[in-house]
Amino acid sequence: MVKNKLLILSGGMDSTTALYEFQDTIGLAVTFNYGSKHNEEETKRAVESCEELGIDHAIINLEDAFKGFESNLLKDGGDIPEGHYADETMKATVVPFRNGIMLAIAAGLAESNGLDKVVLASHAGDHAVYPDCRPDFNGYMSKAMHTGTSNGVGIYAPYADISKEDIANHGTLLGVDWNKTYSCYKGGPVHCGRCSTCVERIWALRHLDDTTEYLDTEYAENLLREKGEW
Repeated sequence: MVKNKLLILSGGMDSTTALYEFQDTIGLAVTFNYGSKHNEEETKRAVESCEELGIDHAIINLEDAFKGFESNLLKDGGDIPEGHYADETMKATVVPFRNGIMLAIAAGLAESNGLDKVVLASHAGDHAVYPDCRPDFNGYMSKAMHTGTSNGVGIYAPYADISKEDIANHGTLLGVDWNKTYSCYKGGPVHCGRCSTCVERIWALRHLDDTTEYLDTEYAENLLREKGEW
């Protein structure tokens, strides 16, 4: 099978599912350290998954490139808000044009390695909060990448129209061990259970065997019950 894909791999649920799904055609997985609070824990999982599947993996340090950016997600930003993913407070976790910057670098890496697809594993739930996860952004960015590379590199976003729960179900069928993924925006060694990504993770895995360790196991369930989502 032809290896024509570069995967942007955070070490979270979505990109790890893509790693398993497309492992036979991934020529390179790339993890970007952009100075977020959770980069260190995510990267550990990304390394472990690539080693397990025998996939070439590169870690690129972009901390200096993101200095001066305003976002609570970054190490020098404010506190990570707690609550539901759709809450207005979650906009504090937006890192301006993060995906655009990563995709531009990924396009150059893909061209350099003879690969013509950059896999981006963002999902439908990301659209409301993160402008650079939306289908229209991906379309414009893919066109720019295709035009600006000699081998016509484009974006492949296989999960853009499905939910986190869909990804959880799909990844489970693929054999993903969710304990080898990381989601918490606070970046501690144990998932907090209260930030938006922990709440979303708990929701997505609620019908599955979620053996993830959380500091708080009741907050998300109570919050989701209040919103009629449990």
